[in-house]
Amino acid sequence: MAIAGRPWAAEMLYFWFHRLSPAEWFGRNDSVDAQLRRRFMAELQALSRQSAGSFLRDPQTAQAAILLFDQCPRNLFRNSRRAFAHDALARAICKGALAQGWDKRLNMRGRQFLLLPLMHSESRRDQVLSVRRFTALGDPAITRFARDHAGMVRRFGRFPHRNAVLSRISTPAERRPIAQGHVW
Repeated sequence: MAIAGRPWAAEMLYFWFHRLSPAEWFGRNDSVDAQLRRRFMAELQALSRQSAGSFLRDPQTAQAAILLFDQCPRNLFRNSRRAFAHDALARAICKGALAQGWDKRLNMRGRQFLLLPLMHSESRRDQVLSVRRFTALGDPAITRFARDHAGMVRRFGRFPHRNAVLSRISTPAERRPIAQGHVW
């Protein structure tokens, strides 16, 4: 099995989908952040220098790499520009996995996390693809969340809640959705 040669990938998938609860995937949890830091920080730093293609040898490695480059930085570097530093790599892996049709081999939660780099993108084109793919999952709550993200990028060309950590100036129009709680 291809993943056997990549122990970090097997550990990532097991940790994310079997050790964490759904509530721990998205909420702030200092204990989860500490575990991710201890277990995966070295891999994040070492593997982030590789090309997307190096993670597209099998579906499990691609899925684990997306978690490593998309989800882990958001936990490890909260309120820092480093939280988004690996987004382009995660998106490239996501698009490569989709081109291979690997998403069809995953259950609903697996597909959701495979697609998250598209939802996290500040590209309007990626957001269109995100809404299409998340809608195809058939879960109204997930679809609504994807549409909310896409609407923000369609309206502003970016996620206003990232402005402060990315040293961008928020317009008055951007401050309103932030004040209303649109701070994913």
